[in-house]
Amino acid sequence: MSVVKELQFPISVRWRGGRLAHADAHGKETLALSIPPEFRSGLEGPWTPEDLLVTSVASSFALTLAALAARREAPLIDVTVTATGHMSRRDDGSFGFTVIEADAALETIPGGEDAVMDAAREAERHCLVTRTLDIPVHLACSVTAVADGPRSRRGAERATVPA
Repeated sequence: MSVVKELQFPISVRWRGGRLAHADAHGKETLALSIPPEFRSGLEGPWTPEDLLVTSVASSFALTLAALAARREAPLIDVTVTATGHMSRRDDGSFGFTVIEADAALETIPGGEDAVMDAAREAERHCLVTRTLDIPVHLACSVTAVADGPRSRRGAERATVPA
């Protein structure tokens, strides 16, 4: 017999006029939201739903990778993911996201490059947010071996391994 675990992530978004809405989740700080400044009436400064979607992709990959690397004992020291969501006219004629491009810069110890890259490939396959989207997510990873561990960045050797 199999037991399927169901996880729930309740949030609340409230708009009360003007150009801001506020998102709340139990135990978290309130997040001010607006439409992007690129859209008519958008505001500069607050997070936007579009920012949050791209952030969800990048953070989901980074945290999935961190968990998998720990489980596999891959010597992952640091992960920095930069991502850009592209919006334009889609094939169905609607305007929306067409692709998200992400670059992950990973740091490890000398000799740990292959283990970290293997963990990154697995994380890409298992990233829940990416798997949920109906648009492609293109991810490129590079791994840097840091000679003295996470505290010293001097003398780092760079090894780029394609994802």
